[in-house]
Amino acid sequence: MATIKFIFEDKSIAPVTVNDAQVDTSILEVTEEHDIHLNHNCGGVCACSTCHVYVLRGDEHLEEISDKEEDFVDRAINPRLESRLACQCVILDKNAVIEIEIPDQKRIIGHEH
Repeated sequence: MATIKFIFEDKSIAPVTVNDAQVDTSILEVTEEHDIHLNHNCGGVCACSTCHVYVLRGDEHLEEISDKEEDFVDRAINPRLESRLACQCVILDKNAVIEIEIPDQKRIIGHEH
């Protein structure tokens, strides 16, 4: 199973490591399964930018970014080169080691899980 390390822009939140992430699961689904706070408004269908994250390591183990996702990433708060939408980051490799930074959720208006 893949390992996903979550760090947070809000340094008051301790990092979380998930060691049992399944292939064909999105990073958004991993956050929901492990009670990691990440706003999301559209239900994971690539129709908003509220589940915006930064993939710091392991992006080669995720599904490639689509043109549609790129369009929504451009609308996110503070997009960077490593920006992705968690709902579109599908894990492809059971041996993946991925590091994700979750932006400060206080600046994002969205639904919590």
